[in-house]
Amino acid sequence: MQKGNIGVTTENIFPIIKKFLYSDHEIFLREALSNAVDATQKLKALARRGEFEGEMGDTTIRISNDAEKKIITISDRGIGMTAEEVDKYINQIAFSSANEFLDKYKDDVQSIIGHFGLGFYSLFMVSEKVEIYTKSYKDDARGVHWSCEGSPEYQLEEYDKKERGTDIVIHLDEESKEFAEETKINELLEKYAKFLPVPVAFGKEQEWKEDKMVDTDKDKIINNPEPAWTKKPADLEEKDYKDFYKELYPMGEDPLFHIHLNVDYPFNLTGILYFPKIRNNIEIQKNKIQLYCNQVFVTDSVEGIVPEFLTLLHGVIDSPDIPLNVSRSYLQSDSNVKKISSHITKKVADRLNDIFKEDRKQFEEKWDDLKIFIQYGMLTDEKFAERAKNFVLLKNTDGKYFTFDEYKELIKEDQTDKDKKLVHLYTTNKTEQYTFIEEAKSKGYDVLEMDGQLDVHFVNKLETDLEDASFKRVDADVLDKLIEKEVSKESKLSDEQQNNLVPVFRGRLPEDGSYIVSVENLDEDALPVMITQSEFMRRMKDMSEMQGGMNMYGNLPDSYNLVLNSNHPLIVNLASNIDEEVGGELKKTDEAIEPVQKEFDEISTKYADKKEEDLSEEEKQKRTEVQQKLDELKAEKENKLKSFGKEEKLVKQLIDLGLLANNMLKGEDLNKFVKRSVELLEE
Repeated sequence: MQKGNIGVTTENIFPIIKKFLYSDHEIFLREALSNAVDATQKLKALARRGEFEGEMGDTTIRISNDAEKKIITISDRGIGMTAEEVDKYINQIAFSSANEFLDKYKDDVQSIIGHFGLGFYSLFMVSEKVEIYTKSYKDDARGVHWSCEGSPEYQLEEYDKKERGTDIVIHLDEESKEFAEETKINELLEKYAKFLPVPVAFGKEQEWKEDKMVDTDKDKIINNPEPAWTKKPADLEEKDYKDFYKELYPMGEDPLFHIHLNVDYPFNLTGILYFPKIRNNIEIQKNKIQLYCNQVFVTDSVEGIVPEFLTLLHGVIDSPDIPLNVSRSYLQSDSNVKKISSHITKKVADRLNDIFKEDRKQFEEKWDDLKIFIQYGMLTDEKFAERAKNFVLLKNTDGKYFTFDEYKELIKEDQTDKDKKLVHLYTTNKTEQYTFIEEAKSKGYDVLEMDGQLDVHFVNKLETDLEDASFKRVDADVLDKLIEKEVSKESKLSDEQQNNLVPVFRGRLPEDGSYIVSVENLDEDALPVMITQSEFMRRMKDMSEMQGGMNMYGNLPDSYNLVLNSNHPLIVNLASNIDEEVGGELKKTDEAIEPVQKEFDEISTKYADKKEEDLSEEEKQKRTEVQQKLDELKAEKENKLKSFGKEEKLVKQLIDLGLLANNMLKGEDLNKFVKRSVELLEE
């Protein structure tokens, strides 16, 4: 028996392994299986080169457990090791490398494993003792037994092992005893060993016998050694890709499309990516791409390897050029990772472009599911955005789809404003904004449907990217203001009548909101009253809501414009009623205002060139007195008009109609509106 110390100069290596090398201790099983796979693959390589002429036999890797004794055993029939190889590879190389790099990587210890052969020693994270029973494939090789109890001391001795290969026996510590349970092992195998390239057996297949499930003599193979991504695209059919998706996500809906990656230069990359049906929450969709290294599962957190927007995809990528264990900083700086990221982006864009060209009908049918993915890509990746311009679609309220160029041709004649800008009208809710949509369509305008999760941000990007283009929500203003033309309409009302209408309506406005009343010269057949919300303010508030309200706009109260149509018969008649019922009183007030206004204007002109500090107290007092008198007279006139409005049912009815058109009339106010409507019909 040989006894000795492992080749390290510090006994701190085992505590570091046990506590810091991995954030998830369950990784130990992946590392042990990876070594077993490597040993098996090496033997097959030797056989192909004629350096091993013996019988290959069954190369299945087998896992067994004893939950009571807290033991897991991983057995392979691979290349095996001689005593000299155990001493070299287990006792010396791994730990000398570890010792050398511990100081260098003390702030990022995780990066040591994988780079410097420490995978085997991850077993000590969960064990109080590890044993190796091994026999080399070489002629006349003798079996070897190695054991270590988590300190630099080890024992190495001959052992009568009948077959070539290696058995790793892991004696779990008390804290890790759950890993010896059958259910836990199955859970880890499902995660880490599902697609290992060598068959892995754990337990036996079962069959129904005598009213219960019993074990058979047949090994239960837990992995698929030849998953779809390892095959050539030419050897696969559409059904194979769908079946593989079900293998990855048994409960998932069928994907929209797939991309088969198969690159061998200047880096190695294989995989299959799927476009899933994305519903509402983007975050739910992430962590669905699985990263493998030679069919060994690495992680499903691939943000550092693929661009942010591609994390919405599902599927598998496999590259031996990405080590099993890497730090975040390594990923950000590694040239191969950057090349892989760029390549995947290009492949995704090319695939979407091909589908669009080859089968536009299918592309349009799936657009509503693809839309959020493509928008996310265009918002976060400029290279993708440039490529996506060829296939990104705009959808209108009639359910028709257009490329940017196609839509420009559709609307340029009618929707170009006086400043030569192409105005894109859009809705975020066809039901709630129905009245405004119908009015726009009656004018020959087209309205886009932009009700997606990212459309608020996407509209901002389009306004930046598209030349001479603006986007305005269809209820952001009256149509004549949304798409302003050179010719302006005349009003049937005088300026005085228009001014009198403002306080009449202002006195009946809801208190839960800020309203600006204005009068516009619109078509007779346009609505008499419309309530709109500023495009800028609404867009800022929408973006604030998406960001959790963390900006100044999120805290501002809702502000609306109440627009009166000066040419609608109802408004014209209302203006006439004002003249008839309170015109005499208003005239007297105007006559009283006129001289005071004249005096105030004269004072303002006289003091215009003087600084405030140069005015005498007498001059300031005189100005204040005239200002107060003028304000009082104007307030008197406004109160008379407000009083008229409060007595006039039609005013409140028109306001409520505007609110109703915006889905803003609810509860008690809606009930009052219905009753008032009945009363007006009975008059």
